Amino acid sequence: MKFDARSFVVFSISAVMFLGLTSADKPCAARAIKGRSPVCVCNDTYCDEIIREKPVSGSYVAYTSSEGGLRFHKRTAKLEEILSNGCCHTNFVVDPDTKYQTIEGFGGAVTDAAGINWKNLSTTLQDYLINSYYGDTGIQYNMLRTPIGGCDFSTHAYAYNELPENDTKLANFSLAPEDFDYKIPMIKKIMATSSTPVEIVATTWSPPKWMKTNNAWIGFSSLKTEYYQTYADYHMKFLQEYEAQGVKVWAITTTNEPINGVVPLARFNSLGWSPNHMGDWISNNLGPTIRNSTFKNVKILGLDDQRYTIPIWFDVMVNRHPKALEYLDGVAVHYYGDIITPPWLLSQIPEKYPGKFVLASEACEGSYPWDTEKVALGLWNRANNYISDIITDLNYDVVGWLDWNLCLDKRGGPNWASNFVDSPIIVFPENREFIKQPMFYALGHFSKFVPRGSVRIKVTENKPILRHTIENVAFVTPDDTYVVILHNSRSKIRHVAVRVGKEQANLDLPARSITTIEFPKY
Repeated sequence: MKFDARSFVVFSISAVMFLGLTSADKPCAARAIKGRSPVCVCNDTYCDEIIREKPVSGSYVAYTSSEGGLRFHKRTAKLEEILSNGCCHTNFVVDPDTKYQTIEGFGGAVTDAAGINWKNLSTTLQDYLINSYYGDTGIQYNMLRTPIGGCDFSTHAYAYNELPENDTKLANFSLAPEDFDYKIPMIKKIMATSSTPVEIVATTWSPPKWMKTNNAWIGFSSLKTEYYQTYADYHMKFLQEYEAQGVKVWAITTTNEPINGVVPLARFNSLGWSPNHMGDWISNNLGPTIRNSTFKNVKILGLDDQRYTIPIWFDVMVNRHPKALEYLDGVAVHYYGDIITPPWLLSQIPEKYPGKFVLASEACEGSYPWDTEKVALGLWNRANNYISDIITDLNYDVVGWLDWNLCLDKRGGPNWASNFVDSPIIVFPENREFIKQPMFYALGHFSKFVPRGSVRIKVTENKPILRHTIENVAFVTPDDTYVVILHNSRSKIRHVAVRVGKEQANLDLPARSITTIEFPKY
């Protein structure tokens, strides 16, 4: 789709009043996209902001974003006495006494591509972008993921210590220019902006080629056995180098998508692992190396691959190498196979392996072969997909959800493998602006209102016969509030009542919308 950089929808004072926004909020500067939902424009003089308002006793605050153009449309209203709602309402009953997993957080990825795009903006826009994600007037992300070395969202394939070859002691290990020019500056700006600690997850896509059986960045490969300890040390040295730069890592994963090097369809950096070899490496190399070091509290997450690999890969690894489980804090899962995989597999992790958690560590839209339009400005379907996936993951015990690149250019890159995809923020440095996609607001309905330490609680839907289910999830937050998130994915308004204790909120959910409702704790 052609993007007309000059086509603005000018918002007015009356429109602001209509949306019921408080004086502290800065509304979306909407730009029309023909046949699609609007995008929100940030330039050197303006960027939208949203304040989360804690509800007072006897009232609730609701925020709605929709395909029709609402963006965090805020409404405060009184709670009402519970009455019969008639035949046409859907009732939700919140049960705070039934609790599930504790939430760790939400975030996105600082890749080379994200850092390059961010640095291409003016200083003012750089600040706006980081604040939009991590600031108190933004959507308040509190996590991020970053590659250890290069990935496909780099301008070229690379790793640390590429030379000299066969350097088992990693005597030449040093960070790359991309770390100093792009990733670390962006991470430090994020850390300085966030009012809560930012938990960083780091992942290797590929070690130096000389450690691999195929001596190549892509294709069928495995780690040479003589470099098992070297690869563990590779992770240790990364942790040391980043800490020396003032960046402490919260977790590492055990290689990005290990299946890619076994079924070599991916055309970007990868390293293949069989379950048996990975279990051996974790048990005898990576686990002891990390746990017997000053980084013993860094979490180790296994898998870091599609949800469907839990039974066919992770369970097999644990069965063959149960000792590996002693070193793992949990597993990381990716988004792309969710369309063909039952979500109950996620709950199998904490059920079968008590004390282990599941983190959704990577997601993006525009990645499938049939997505001919990689960057689809204003396409609500992509926000819709995110909303459904996040609600499903949370309802099956996932503790956090990480998006992929924080920002990309209008092609969906840069990406050395031409593996272009979409992002919640797309930058247009030539126009001195960036735009926020519907996906950005979809993510914010979770990240801003479900802070770290929130606990998922039970919510029951009672709907009229023949009505479609409204996807839902609920939490009690550390701020002594209840948060209920409702997704009306259909093309008609839905009338709902949400019951909390002896009172309820009566709302109309716009067509194709997401609504976050916050109640005072009773």
